[in-house]
Amino acid sequence: MEMTAILESLFKKPPVITTQPVSITVFGAEDILLICEASGNPPPNFRWTKDGEAFIPANDPGLSVSPGSGTFMSTGVVSGPMSQYEGKYSCYADNALGTAVSNEVQLITENTPALQKEQKVKKNVEEGESVVLKCNPPFSIVPPVIHWMDKRMNHIELNDRVTQGRDGNLYFSHVTADDTRIDYTCNVQYLSARTILSKEPIILNVTTSNSVVRSRRPQMMRPSGTHSTYHALRGQSLDLECIVQGLPTPTIQWVRKDGQLSESRTSIDLSDHLLRFSNISESDGGEYQCSANNSQGRVTHTYTVSVEAAPYWTKEPVSQLYAPGETVRLDCQADGIPSPAVAWSINGIPITGIDPDPRRTVKDGALILRDVVFTDTAVYQCQAHNKHGTILVNTYIFVIELPPQILSADGETYTVTEGQKAVLHCQTFGSPRPKVTWERNSSTSLLAEPRVNLLTNGNLQITNVSHGDEGLYTCSVSNTNLSINTDLDVLNRTVILSPPGSLRVQPGKTAILTCLAQVDPKLTPPQIQWRRSKQKLFQSYDEDKYTFEGPDLIVANVQTEDEGVYTCEVITNLDMAEASGSIMVVDRPDPPTQLQVSGPKDRNVTLSWTAGDDHNSPVIEFVVEFDDIGSKERGWEELKRVSGTKESVTLALQPYVSYRFQVISINNIGKSDPSTPSDLYSTPPQAPDNNPEHVRSESTDPDTLVITWEEMDRRVFNGPEFHYKVFWRRVVGDGPTWHSNVSTEPPYIVTEVGKFSSFEIKVQAVNQKGEGPEPDPVIGYSGEDVPMEAPMNVGVMLLNSSAIRVTWEAVDQETVRGHLLGYKIHLTRFGSRGHHRGRRAREPETSVVVETGPNEENRVLGGLRPYSHYAFTVTVFNSKGEGPPSETMSFETDEGAPGPPMSLLLDSPADTEMTLHWTPPAQPNGVLKGYLLQYQQIVKSDDSPMQVETIDDHKVTHLTLKQLDPHSRYRFYLRGRTSAGDGEPIIREGATTLDGAPPSNISLSVGEKSVNLSWVPGQRHRSVGFQVQYLNKQGGGKWMQSEKLNSSASFYQLKGLTPGSQYRLRFTFSNNAFWETEIRTKGAGVMDVQTGFATQGWFIGLVTAIVLLLLVLLILCFIKRRKGGKYSVKDKEEGQVDSEARPMKDETFGEYSDNEEKRTASQPSLCDESKLDGYNNGSIAVTEVNMEDSLVSQYSRPSEATPDPGTLQESSPLNPTPTTNGLPNSAAILD
Repeated sequence: MEMTAILESLFKKPPVITTQPVSITVFGAEDILLICEASGNPPPNFRWTKDGEAFIPANDPGLSVSPGSGTFMSTGVVSGPMSQYEGKYSCYADNALGTAVSNEVQLITENTPALQKEQKVKKNVEEGESVVLKCNPPFSIVPPVIHWMDKRMNHIELNDRVTQGRDGNLYFSHVTADDTRIDYTCNVQYLSARTILSKEPIILNVTTSNSVVRSRRPQMMRPSGTHSTYHALRGQSLDLECIVQGLPTPTIQWVRKDGQLSESRTSIDLSDHLLRFSNISESDGGEYQCSANNSQGRVTHTYTVSVEAAPYWTKEPVSQLYAPGETVRLDCQADGIPSPAVAWSINGIPITGIDPDPRRTVKDGALILRDVVFTDTAVYQCQAHNKHGTILVNTYIFVIELPPQILSADGETYTVTEGQKAVLHCQTFGSPRPKVTWERNSSTSLLAEPRVNLLTNGNLQITNVSHGDEGLYTCSVSNTNLSINTDLDVLNRTVILSPPGSLRVQPGKTAILTCLAQVDPKLTPPQIQWRRSKQKLFQSYDEDKYTFEGPDLIVANVQTEDEGVYTCEVITNLDMAEASGSIMVVDRPDPPTQLQVSGPKDRNVTLSWTAGDDHNSPVIEFVVEFDDIGSKERGWEELKRVSGTKESVTLALQPYVSYRFQVISINNIGKSDPSTPSDLYSTPPQAPDNNPEHVRSESTDPDTLVITWEEMDRRVFNGPEFHYKVFWRRVVGDGPTWHSNVSTEPPYIVTEVGKFSSFEIKVQAVNQKGEGPEPDPVIGYSGEDVPMEAPMNVGVMLLNSSAIRVTWEAVDQETVRGHLLGYKIHLTRFGSRGHHRGRRAREPETSVVVETGPNEENRVLGGLRPYSHYAFTVTVFNSKGEGPPSETMSFETDEGAPGPPMSLLLDSPADTEMTLHWTPPAQPNGVLKGYLLQYQQIVKSDDSPMQVETIDDHKVTHLTLKQLDPHSRYRFYLRGRTSAGDGEPIIREGATTLDGAPPSNISLSVGEKSVNLSWVPGQRHRSVGFQVQYLNKQGGGKWMQSEKLNSSASFYQLKGLTPGSQYRLRFTFSNNAFWETEIRTKGAGVMDVQTGFATQGWFIGLVTAIVLLLLVLLILCFIKRRKGGKYSVKDKEEGQVDSEARPMKDETFGEYSDNEEKRTASQPSLCDESKLDGYNNGSIAVTEVNMEDSLVSQYSRPSEATPDPGTLQESSPLNPTPTTNGLPNSAAILD
């Protein structure tokens, strides 16, 4: 049980102020409220003093007192002025044990602020000037809140140009035309008075002019001058303003001149116009500076801040129980600026006004009372005072005798981690105070250990705990049998294994800080708290700035304001470990500034600059670039690179060039923007340093000398009036004299110099200042002409059937009339030797041209066609062209081996036979004498014996091989033969085909009026024909029969069935049935439906009339056909389809088509004029089996042709048109 609870339940208790009154400013009677609450046993009585005199609120009819407390408030009915309540109040609470005193508070009365009559204000200013719109709110002790708004109650937008001062005025650094308006209204809000006053709207008219608005250097608007002084009290807030005028809008920076700005207590607000201190401390006193800059200049203002302090406690006395005879020491220490004076009171009476007692002394603010007795029980007040205020603290001395007790629970377990401080509780109660001892199962004394201390309240404190401190501890009260046991459990401390690192991040990128820790498993799962500059970070779901993922802190879109020290705190229920990292924002550097060109000497100048901000990444090098004013199309070009530690360089320049320079900084992040260009610098002219390069002759026309060179860059002209001086003379014939002329650009042409003559040529650069160095001459030639003569003694030598050697003699160089580039052999083939002249004339000629080098006198030509007629000539050529051809030489190549046959087709008439069909070689290369056929079985080991067939007749184009293995595939090689040998083979693979058989796996899919038949054709089997016979078991009819089906077709649709009927199907091959089955078509039957009207007399008569009409029409058609034409009828034989008549495609090698050979049958029209398309369309597929043969032959056989399954139509023979409405088909009518 707690001591306070025991005192409250069993003993008296001195009074304690629980709720202190506070100072207030009232604007009306209803605002009067002073609170004073206190506790004690017996309950205390309350009284007040006002300005040091007794004040009884209950005696004032305008005030009411709360029962059981000292709180009083206004009743709302006040007689007399409100000022009668102004003053300083103190509350006293007393009972039998003493008197407690509250803090002294002040009550101030004030009338509700009201507006005075004002005149309208109208300001006319020119664009670019600064303006102040004044608010002048009515005075109040409680500062009001100012809002500048328009007539629609929208706030005036504040920014770096428009600012609201602490005095409530609206400041414009400079005005623009958009600032013109008639409703600038200052709204003054008095929170304590619950009043808002709207001032008279101010009219601001900004006039503009056509002239350019002049810029103005910054000037201070608030505060004025260059220096101001501010006083603040510790713990309060302080605002330093810096409102500046100027055009363009100045930028503002704050610095502390004698130290660093406090990150935790200072902030910069209102677009940098306000430096705000929160909870200011003595260390914040000093000098601060605001600097405002724009392109026109700079202004500064210095602020001297002095911080003083109202009194505050550094050590307060503690209320306690004491036994008679003890010595009491109440320590009371306070601090402040200036230092406060400390005074003591007893039950609200200053100690100086009480009779002196030799047992009582005051020393250094401490009250010492020796040999206390029961009458010393009282409430003692310690008061500290300086010019800024007064503070008071109550403490009581309760002298009493009580038996000792241990209030802490027995058997408690205390769990701590290594290195922490453990406090084992043994709180006692008694008067006099019980004496406590601690023991442990150890021979050594606990208190002998310097880490172990016995506290005054009886608790045992162990600092820097280790695992060796674990165990059982016993607390005992001396001279009693009272004791308790406690257990100490020591866990491993939390350790950060991987602390966050120091990151260098580019703006806009994402930074990830990781904090991995090791935690004792007995501890609760840790919580990781991240801080930046000691401020807690919270996950920002809206902006996604900070994201916490396990041990990682993810900072998105890193900017400069994200720089700082980041600390991770790994917090468990017992301890905490922390580690810090940092984020530094790095970026490409700012461009250099203040470029200056100095020290021109000869062709050198010195360029210097000032490096820009490197953004936390040192500059590696500077790149100096130049811009030639005379060559705008080139733009900026790199001139030199300089180490990042230098800020100047000597540059070698070219004469007669106007330069501008710029410098670019480079760090590890990237390049800066270019600096502002330097002023223009022009170098003086000089004579050329060099002559043009690559001087040469590019003469093409005879009798001309074309001298050309690489044109020099304008930048190396070195002076005005630049041109070239061209020199030339013959190598032989001109002597030492040079011919010369001038030219402004290449080429220079000299005429009438002869064909292909050699010259010495040179070109020199010249300008107004002089000539370039003496150039070295080079050899050039005048223009060439085509060669005059053909090669002599041209010959040919046959090397083999496809190669020859051509020889000739070298030509005289004089006849070439130019540089000899080589010889050209023009070779033409006129045809094969074996063809007669007419055939050879029709064969196209083929020609090739072979070039040789200038020093060659023979060349081997290969790749010729054997057994062919050829002719060739040889010419000389130079760069101008070819000379005349030599005499034509003809020759014939010998016979060679033939090329492969043009085609080879395989056909299998039986399962052990294979017939080969081929065409002769396209290139026989001689007289074809026959063929060589080789073939072998294809096996995995590829070692089957090769069989050979020799064909000595070159006219033979097919051959049948017998006794082949029907289960094997073969590879065939066929070659042509001439007297020169066997030629290249044509190769094919294939296998024989097997005898056909009807399908044995037919699947049926039944519909209402049809049934779909499908089957899988046999591989390598020849196609056979089969038929389907079907009988309607409910109709009592006859067996019907389909057309003949092809076993390789895989699908057939049998149509014309009756819905809802039972059918018997029979499949026949060679007049023998090989499968029977029954089916039932889908749908409802029609027999019962037709019975209803088919037996009616009118229907019978109608049908009879139609039949008679049809018979008459048919007879007329027969008569007409006998007169005008005949029927074309073609019988179709039963049995197998002849596979030998099937055409074969090249490249199929024994693979056969599934479609049966197309057969054509003519279907006669019964009567072309009758238009009975429903009966004579030639697509009848279903006939009666017992139909007369001639009629069956005439009308049903044309339908037996097997069309391509892919082109089936509803009226095709594979999809016969069914009989409609029970009417018979044409064949049935004729029958």
